[in-house]
Amino acid sequence: MLRNGTGWCEMRVQTTIEIFDYWNRIRGAADAPLKSQVEPSAVPHLLQSLFILERREGGDIGFRLAGTRICDLFGRDLRGERFSSLWANGQLADIERTAMGVMDHAMPALFNATGYSTVGHQASFEIIMMPLRSPDGACDRLLGAIAPAAAASWLEIVPLEFLALDRSRLLPGKFDKPAPAEPRRINRIVAGKSIHFGQVMRRMVSQLLSVEAR
Repeated sequence: MLRNGTGWCEMRVQTTIEIFDYWNRIRGAADAPLKSQVEPSAVPHLLQSLFILERREGGDIGFRLAGTRICDLFGRDLRGERFSSLWANGQLADIERTAMGVMDHAMPALFNATGYSTVGHQASFEIIMMPLRSPDGACDRLLGAIAPAAAASWLEIVPLEFLALDRSRLLPGKFDKPAPAEPRRINRIVAGKSIHFGQVMRRMVSQLLSVEAR
């Protein structure tokens, strides 16, 4: 865990801890730093796991940049792709609303998610999103990171099909009190390997989420 000020941030992965510490440092007393303040040379060892999202004219959130390790995880170049396309079908709207909220309220968010591969592997991930300001003061971009919670050799070989959100919470700006938690339970799913496994898993997770929402 990362201890910061008088509160605890429940970050456990070194990548998310370091990029959050960097973001927190460059913003100073402001709610969010200017995007021009982000210097890649300051965190060269993190670049492969970082991304930048932007609010686009159509109203969605898309990848402006994505590190090589993130692209390798999903087996494709993510630049220009919609951020919500990485997530289980039943969570697309929630993920996009959360990203918009990080921008609108200038407050970072932390996610725990499970990644499902095309052949049935599972891995836990920690994801952070932090707002960036334009010169006019509006937050229209997000700096973030995606990192596995534990090493898994298959992640270098088999691409992820999608992410399923397990838990999300906002990180308090001044760390006076713990951030609110929004737990989301996802039942363990066991399925045989097949060429259509990814599509099946997406439908099953979406159905589970629909049942929980009732």
